[in-house]
Amino acid sequence: MGQGEKWCQLMSARRLGAGDSGEQIDARSAFQRDFDRIVFSSAFRRLQDKTQVFPLAESDYVRTRLTHSIEVSCVGRSLGTIVGTEMVKKYQLEELDPSDFGAVVAAGALAHDIGNPPFGHSGEDAIQHWFQTSAVAIEALSELNHQQKQDFLKFEGNAQGFRVLTRLQSPDNVGGMQLTNAVLGAFTKYPCASHQTNDPPEDTRISAKKHGFFAAEQTYYQSVATTTGVIEKIKDAYWKRHPLAFLVEAADDICYRIIDLEDGFRLGHVDFKTTQEFLVQLIGDKAPERLSCITGEKEKIEYLRAKAINTLIFEAAELFLKHESKILLGQFDSELIANLSDKQSALEDIKKLSRKKVYSARPVLEVEAAGFEVLGGMLDMFVEAVNEVAQKDRPHPRSKKLIQLMPPQFLGEDGKPDPDPYARLIKVTDFVCGMTDGFAVSTFKKIRGISLPHS
Repeated sequence: MGQGEKWCQLMSARRLGAGDSGEQIDARSAFQRDFDRIVFSSAFRRLQDKTQVFPLAESDYVRTRLTHSIEVSCVGRSLGTIVGTEMVKKYQLEELDPSDFGAVVAAGALAHDIGNPPFGHSGEDAIQHWFQTSAVAIEALSELNHQQKQDFLKFEGNAQGFRVLTRLQSPDNVGGMQLTNAVLGAFTKYPCASHQTNDPPEDTRISAKKHGFFAAEQTYYQSVATTTGVIEKIKDAYWKRHPLAFLVEAADDICYRIIDLEDGFRLGHVDFKTTQEFLVQLIGDKAPERLSCITGEKEKIEYLRAKAINTLIFEAAELFLKHESKILLGQFDSELIANLSDKQSALEDIKKLSRKKVYSARPVLEVEAAGFEVLGGMLDMFVEAVNEVAQKDRPHPRSKKLIQLMPPQFLGEDGKPDPDPYARLIKVTDFVCGMTDGFAVSTFKKIRGISLPHS
């Protein structure tokens, strides 16, 4: 198969679970319809009350997971369109348009955080910590096989996101939202089962740094991989990335590196001079002439942020095109942003500064610490309750009350806990992980008796 034919397969518009050809039924392409399906999903809407870095209550300026995801999708569309323009021209792909590449990357980028739990970057850590240390968790995990255990011990928001897209949203459909295989392939940055992730951690395979699907959805990813033709490295367990996943990752990396710095400046954790110097380094050797015409510090940083993002978009796209053949063959397996040699020093300095001044700011630490208490406490209560009701003839009344608080989609038939221990555990995780920050805190406080609902 030639590289042009390979790209046509990678850009498959067939829908997971539906199997249609992806023909246009209106002015939108199949990939644009994927973008719209994600936007209008309840899981995406809940991102408006999930912390990105800073808690929303601290300022009406800072970004939530929702605004971050929209920004990443915009950067992703630009990256995909630039690459698509060259691919269509290089391989004379008459059946594809450059905008198709942009739409696939934009949709994958839009959904990239859709499976993340509440409470910012530490939400995943909190869930992992609970499964690794809680007596309730250890007992629940004892009934599972090795891969199933690893799904929880290494809990991963990316895998939860794949589950949201392919099962939890539109649950009556085979394949959930039935997105195109191209978009699901681009979305999956880590096409690896949980028991095949990097070990030891020094392994440099970026595509196996984490896992991208749970055992419950492994057959779905296998279908995506077969349809798009991504390279299988370990049978039924580990694949090389879909090439456009590198662009989804780059869009996220560009945004969080630059925008977290901007948020830190806006909230007073990083001074103006330092912020300006870092952004100018990314743009070039000296500040743009237009900067002298801008009076306000906030406006200067906004302008430099836009210029820095634009610079990184074109350099990341250029790097992708340089390594395109290796990427198609599965011989390139590292972050694009990490390979921008002339920008690497500045990007690393920004990362270090953000860790010191932004991610360690008191409001951030307070939210992350709360996440361990709230998520761990909720999992303790609900996992113990569903297991007790499932396993005992006369469960404690408290357990019966708790499962009545769970929506029916997180239980089994007839509103009872699922008889399968793995299914029970993953459904409780779905329930807790899907909560917004505010709902999680409110529910936790009410169940613990810290606050009671008013009549």
